[in-house]
Amino acid sequence: MAEALLRLDDRATAKRRSAARRLHALADEAAGPALFEALRREAGQSRTWETKYEIVMALGACGHVPAVGFLTELAQRPTDDTALHAALGDSIVRLRGPQEGFAAPLEWCLDSGNPMLIDGALHAVAAVRAPLDAATVDRVLDVLDPLDPYDGMRYWAAVAAAEWPGDRVGAFLATCAAGPRADVADAAATSLEARRRRLEDQT
Repeated sequence: MAEALLRLDDRATAKRRSAARRLHALADEAAGPALFEALRREAGQSRTWETKYEIVMALGACGHVPAVGFLTELAQRPTDDTALHAALGDSIVRLRGPQEGFAAPLEWCLDSGNPMLIDGALHAVAAVRAPLDAATVDRVLDVLDPLDPYDGMRYWAAVAAAEWPGDRVGAFLATCAAGPRADVADAAATSLEARRRRLEDQT
């Protein structure tokens, strides 16, 4: 890890990006402060969105909660680097969720109306198998149900919904499973099968 931490300050953005990717994989809490400082430096540079993306994802993986305020600020800045918002949504949910409950950061992302921020948030929800209550699930489905069937934002919800409560989840997954986008349909079919098996186990 020590070498990766040193490379966070390298002059070459490719090496900084590689270092952040390595620290993301290690997910060591001790890397958090150095990653946070690296993001502060990187935030002032243009055309390095991929490096920022990797640093933000690494901060979420490392659980560096002190970064939440700065990540939230970045998420509200106008930028052409829209993919960065996916990383911000992911890490904001990962960092706030364990302390506040996952509903609060997820709903903050939903309220933003930013599709990439929402997509990242849903990725985090699926990745950590975040428990959601029925009211929060309804909020998510209120956003997703009107979307075009080809919209990829449905994907991570279809993955996560295997364990979601609420009367609308089955219909949402059935619609996704019958839809035209293969990745979403496959994820939804897998979640539907998982829900079916769980119901059988309960009876």
